[in-house]
Amino acid sequence: MDSRGDIWGEVAADGGWPAGWDVRRVDETGSTNADLLAAVEAGAAGDRAVLLADHQTAGRGRLDRRWEAPPGANLLVSIASSPVPSPPSIATHRIGLAALAAVRALRPAAEVSLKWPNDVLLDGRKIAGVLAQRAASVDAVVVGLGLNVGWAPEGAAALDVDVSPADVLVLLLDALDDLPADIGRAYRSALSTVGQRVRIELPGDTVAFGTAVDIDADGRIVVEAADGTTTSYDVGDVVHLRPDRAGPAHV
Repeated sequence: MDSRGDIWGEVAADGGWPAGWDVRRVDETGSTNADLLAAVEAGAAGDRAVLLADHQTAGRGRLDRRWEAPPGANLLVSIASSPVPSPPSIATHRIGLAALAAVRALRPAAEVSLKWPNDVLLDGRKIAGVLAQRAASVDAVVVGLGLNVGWAPEGAAALDVDVSPADVLVLLLDALDDLPADIGRAYRSALSTVGQRVRIELPGDTVAFGTAVDIDADGRIVVEAADGTTTSYDVGDVVHLRPDRAGPAHV
């Protein structure tokens, strides 16, 4: 973005984008989320604005984890939504479901699911993650997605098919347009987390253990401890546990 705050990327060459999406592109940036959020705050971008980058140098995941992929390898994109839906978690759930649909379209024989809140799993390994940031001065939220297309860090998955990140973005935007207004049932059915023994890594180095038993109306995960008590969490990094690694009810 330039110093005026009104240029947030070049209009992307026609990649077959679905109608109604304002797709921009940059070669490299610190964070597509930060750039698009600044453009939204400045009034230069609005609902259905999309910023695509070949490379991010300061991408972040949940709990402020650093995230960086080789240039041109993966889909690095942020999408603006305005107004903010109620509950706000719907914005990230929609991106998660659309990413899941894109992965399924390209890897139809694989097992694809969501891990709460919005990680996409391919055959049990993470292939995509989502991070949302809400605008401070306008009624909007920016949702960033990193989806491994041609490269993945150790332990994660990549699509490993002959497509470009832009090809995957077309599928993602098509899938967003195809989602119903009420995605509650679709989101819950896509989650592989419900019914699993889990460890939840929370801010402040706090960890909770239990069984994920439900998702509440606000999109929070409901976890039942060994003593039968339940707690709802709206943030945290979930690890699906094997039965022999179930751990204590709380640590």
